[in-house]
Amino acid sequence: MARIAKVIEIIGSSESSWQDAADSALQEAKKTVSHISGIEVGEMTADVQDGRVTAYHTVIKVAFAVERAE
Repeated sequence: MARIAKVIEIIGSSESSWQDAADSALQEAKKTVSHISGIEVGEMTADVQDGRVTAYHTVIKVAFAVERAE
């Protein structure tokens, strides 16, 4: 039987780094998505105020197995 995966895209935010923003998104996804098998890190952006980064944003694609009743 072929394995089927679904991919969703979400955006995480952090005040400290893009890596923390990606992890924040993953932790939030884990609350409602089961069987996560990997993520792909995409676009990274940041908010800037007075010449300083104030927030980091990271887009991730989350892949997870689709469960089917047989």
